[in-house]
Amino acid sequence: MLKAKNICKSYQRKTALKDVSFEVSKGEIFCMLGQNGAGKTTTINIFLGFIEKDGGQAFIGNKEVGKDNTNQLTAYIPETVQLYENLSGVENLDFFSRLAGFKYTIAQLEAFLAKTGLQSDAQHQRLSSYSKGMRQKVGIAVALAKNAEVIFMDEPTSGLDPKATSEFTKICKELAAMGKVIFMATHDIFNAVELGTTIGIMKKGVLVQQLKSKDINADKLNQIYLETI
Repeated sequence: MLKAKNICKSYQRKTALKDVSFEVSKGEIFCMLGQNGAGKTTTINIFLGFIEKDGGQAFIGNKEVGKDNTNQLTAYIPETVQLYENLSGVENLDFFSRLAGFKYTIAQLEAFLAKTGLQSDAQHQRLSSYSKGMRQKVGIAVALAKNAEVIFMDEPTSGLDPKATSEFTKICKELAAMGKVIFMATHDIFNAVELGTTIGIMKKGVLVQQLKSKDINADKLNQIYLETI
């Protein structure tokens, strides 16, 4: 469902990505680890069409990014979810759903939010009162309402408390069980092992390791990560 084939990208002669290749199937979660500047966010931005690659190919399903329209297949949850503070969770979801070409009833919007675990008494409150974890749930609800096949996440557990992280992990596993693909850039080694199907390690634009989480534990991954970077 998600495929990178020898993707390259440079900024003013500085290599950001070099021959990055990987594949992610439906129902899988790919967690990409790496230091700041390793190329994780650049990879996401290329798949989302925010920036152009210099070489290689990026595919979402059977469509090639940059040549075919892939926007309808994807959703993006950044480290800080950008929503309208003066609107409620339901109103934000309604607005972004309409931008994607979908029109839902209030009951349907509430159902999407409930599926992410957002409490019913918070759904009609303004975003200005939301925690980061609650904002992420609205972002995930947008992905559900858009019926996105691939969900990109950039440092989604940064700043979350243990309870919110646990809730987030549960939601991601449920999305994967629905057949969604999740591609996540993260620094959280322990969550990567708990959540990911495949774990990649980036270093200076190169994907130097690809590991299956079922074959490794957090301590071993931490050792490999420290030796790699």
